[in-house]
Amino acid sequence: MPSASFSSSRSYVRRSRRKGGHRIPLPSRTQSSEPCESVPCPNNVTGSAMAATACAGPSGSGGGGSGGAPPVPAAPAAATPAGHHSPYDLRRKSPPAYHEPGPSGSCSLPARKRPRTSLSQGVDVCNVSQYLQYELPDEVLLCILSHLTERDLCRVAQVCKRFNTIANDTELWKSLYQSVFEYDTPLMHPAPCQFEFVAPDECDADNPWKESFRQLYYGIHVRPNYRPKKDSRIKHFNTIRAALEYVEERSGVSCSSGGSCSCGGGGSGSGSASGGGSGSAGVCSCRRTPAPPPALLFVHAGLYQEECLAIDTDVQLIGCAPGNVAESVVLEREAESTLTFAEGANRAYAGYMTLKFSPDATSTMQHHKHYCLEVSDNCSPTVDQCIIRSASVVGAAVCVSGAGANPVIRHCDISDCENVGLYVTDYAQGAYQDNEISRNALAGIWVKNFANPIMRRNHIHHGRDVGIFTFENGLGYFEANDIHNNRIAGFEVKAGANPTVVHCEIHHGQTGGIYVHESGLGQFIDNKIHSNNFAGVWITSNSNPTIRRNEIYNGHQGGVYIFGEGRGLIEHNNIYGNALAGIQIRTNSDPIVRHNKIHHGQHGGIYVHEKGQGLIEENEVYANTLAGVWITTGSTPVLRRNRIHSGKQVGVYFYDNGHGKLEDNDIFNHLYSGVQIRTGSNPVIRGNKIWGGQNGGVLVYNGGLGLLEQNEIFDNAMAGVWIKTDSNPTLKRNKIFDGRDGGICIFNGGKGVLEENDIFRNAQAGVLISTQSHPVLRRNRIFDGLAAGVEITNNATATLEHNQIFNNRFGGLCLASGVSPLVRGNKIFSNQDAVEKAVGGGQCLYKISSYTSFPMHDFYRCQTCNTTDRNAICVNCIKTCHSGHDVEFIRHDRFFCDCGAGTLSNQCQLQGEPTQDTDTLYDSAAPMESHTLMVN
Repeated sequence: MPSASFSSSRSYVRRSRRKGGHRIPLPSRTQSSEPCESVPCPNNVTGSAMAATACAGPSGSGGGGSGGAPPVPAAPAAATPAGHHSPYDLRRKSPPAYHEPGPSGSCSLPARKRPRTSLSQGVDVCNVSQYLQYELPDEVLLCILSHLTERDLCRVAQVCKRFNTIANDTELWKSLYQSVFEYDTPLMHPAPCQFEFVAPDECDADNPWKESFRQLYYGIHVRPNYRPKKDSRIKHFNTIRAALEYVEERSGVSCSSGGSCSCGGGGSGSGSASGGGSGSAGVCSCRRTPAPPPALLFVHAGLYQEECLAIDTDVQLIGCAPGNVAESVVLEREAESTLTFAEGANRAYAGYMTLKFSPDATSTMQHHKHYCLEVSDNCSPTVDQCIIRSASVVGAAVCVSGAGANPVIRHCDISDCENVGLYVTDYAQGAYQDNEISRNALAGIWVKNFANPIMRRNHIHHGRDVGIFTFENGLGYFEANDIHNNRIAGFEVKAGANPTVVHCEIHHGQTGGIYVHESGLGQFIDNKIHSNNFAGVWITSNSNPTIRRNEIYNGHQGGVYIFGEGRGLIEHNNIYGNALAGIQIRTNSDPIVRHNKIHHGQHGGIYVHEKGQGLIEENEVYANTLAGVWITTGSTPVLRRNRIHSGKQVGVYFYDNGHGKLEDNDIFNHLYSGVQIRTGSNPVIRGNKIWGGQNGGVLVYNGGLGLLEQNEIFDNAMAGVWIKTDSNPTLKRNKIFDGRDGGICIFNGGKGVLEENDIFRNAQAGVLISTQSHPVLRRNRIFDGLAAGVEITNNATATLEHNQIFNNRFGGLCLASGVSPLVRGNKIFSNQDAVEKAVGGGQCLYKISSYTSFPMHDFYRCQTCNTTDRNAICVNCIKTCHSGHDVEFIRHDRFFCDCGAGTLSNQCQLQGEPTQDTDTLYDSAAPMESHTLMVN
């Protein structure tokens, strides 16, 4: 008979229960891969002896191996019908007729039904065999088989097709499986160091319980005080140490049997505790033959406290219990490390158990080098589905150290430890995946001293310190981790550490998201960094990380905060919705900030202060509540090719000695002006497009300076450039055009040098100089204005040299009463002089100006009509509408006519239908200044 096998058969022959019906004849042995053979039966053999003969091997030894160890189970045969229930229906069948022995003495099957013969009639042994194989009801057989061991079940399955089917019953194997392994669900073991519970209805195997039994069969068990079945070949031990010693002993025997193997991997090990099993195996380096899989130890439920486990061989330890396996199997130590893997444990495994290190509080022993789990040099174990707890206030729960330390730690729960959760150091590596690391007193993870782990899909949260801390040249690749609610930063990088962090979510940190300091490095790419109490990213003290393609949003303070001589490359990030500045640069920091989107901040976009520097280029800064970019207190950044737009205040704001360069930027559509310069600030603003400002293009005030050169300033709602209150900028070679107010407005003591600018097509004066201002205008071209070219009023003066002023509607140079500028070498020509023409034609000046322009001419007041100091009446309305009234000449200045506007009691006789309007404004409306409080 073939050796014992775990194989099963698809086919099963049904027999009719109908009275008088014909039975379907069983197939001959040539029709079946597992035949039910006809056995010659001497008449003096009893029924019980026949049963034993049917189940026994050729030698009568029960089919056992020569070494006394469990045999290597064979793979299952062809599948049975779909589903994992019993592959047959239980039946109470009519027994088949007795078959006469054939000529050869064997029991043959007749072609038709024969009369039934009872065993009580004293028939020969063939009748006994016939009854056992065909007449005994299935229920009885199942009851009998439930008392057999796995080896005996495999032998019974080879007796005949019917026995094969019944011996492969799902419930039968489930009961046997749970008596041996105790698991509630089949545990599959497809390869060394790989274990997975698979629900029966999700398993591809026809009988998941039997398949799991086959894969796990070669293991030995640690089950204190357990008494296995009498004939079971499965080894059981009371302690883990005893089981490991047995494995080492068997391993030594196996190695010695392969004497010609120089690498220690010789010997098939097929009959040893470390041999057999399933899955791929290693390869012997000298013979290129498959090495045996690691020994497999099942540790059953219990508390194992006194065993010091140091593993330096390939052995697999796995918890074995019903319900929550890991919680039921506890390994605990109070002194040295609970479980240690040392050199040689290259294919070792520990899984589905709890590891505890609980040092005695009264002990004087130093525990800074004792751990729940320790992995040292030159070993690569797998730790899977373990619960790891440490009550030591020093050290770490898990320590991986030394060159060649390369474990796989996955699906573990490293939580509630009074120290660091996971510590990787001294050139160690390893893969750490899908772990739960939480509520630890110190960092969730430390990476130090050139350690280079790979950490993926870990959940690191609610730590009482930092989430992940890389320092002293620590490295590592961190991918798709969820890091949140840690008391300090979610991720900290320090002292030359250089991790790579990608696709992580770092959020709800009670301090910040990422903290890089003391010359830290690192690449942070494609992460989500949000909802942290302080800045999403902190960079300081000569650190130089790369922050790329991250989403940094909804921070309770800023997005990225660079200070204390920090540097860094900040590029292609989406930074939005933060309570303070999207990016803040201060105290001699000098980052590169480019290709970012910085928008919808509740504060400003970029804030550079306290001698901050930096190259800020090709960013899109928009829709921020305050300024798009603030530059202040001695800062000197360079801003190039940015799009700064749609802000609710200023586009770029220089104040309190803010400097720097603003080059080739597109600044537009701000509620205030595009650029403001104040209080000693002296930037270089060159080659920009500044347009669409609702309160002007550029505002220089309160002692502001600056060089504005080769800019295009256009389509602003008020003046293209405002200069006021002792400010003294230089404007060279700019184009200032299509303003919905004036081109350049200088007032309230403003100064400035305007050279070689083109100022054209503005709705008000090309240049308006007012209220004690004194600028210098040289070689400018002022043309095609819808009002005057240059207007000087309100005791202002100016120096005008070599300018060209032409084709302006209200005239070239218009001077109010008492104004005497220095005029030299100017060309004023081809202006339309619409004011003089209207006066000469007897028109009301309001007809040519409406209330949006202020033509310069003589204006009067009418005492009879009770006009106020805010009213003005043109000369033609005085002659016509107010003829005979008590009138007063005021001065020659810019105004629009209130009589024509319909704001006086008398209707204008020259204008026609009255137009309701406000009182005359002698100057353009004053710009809105930023008075934002500095709260960063």
